[in-house]
Amino acid sequence: MTCWETASMPVYSSLTHALAAALVEVLWFIEGSEDEQMDPDDAVKVMEGVAHLVSELSSDQRSELIGLLGTMAEAESDPARREFLEGFSAGFGLLGDEV
Repeated sequence: MTCWETASMPVYSSLTHALAAALVEVLWFIEGSEDEQMDPDDAVKVMEGVAHLVSELSSDQRSELIGLLGTMAEAESDPARREFLEGFSAGFGLLGDEV
């Protein structure tokens, strides 16, 4: 089974939720990668790119993503991944004056 395959595939309520889950999955992989798996400079570039992208979201889009991340964190059984999800909004600059 690859990292993209699971015993049962979740059903998402919206395309936005599915894409948020995919984004989290990729960033979770990068965050947990060893230097031998991914060049650290490339990892930083990807993380900074995502932070920039989410900083460009409208207030409504940020609020929606923050809500989805909260839902995902509540449903997460892995404590380390839950912590990652709970810190995502602050770590990627989603929390600001507009939200």
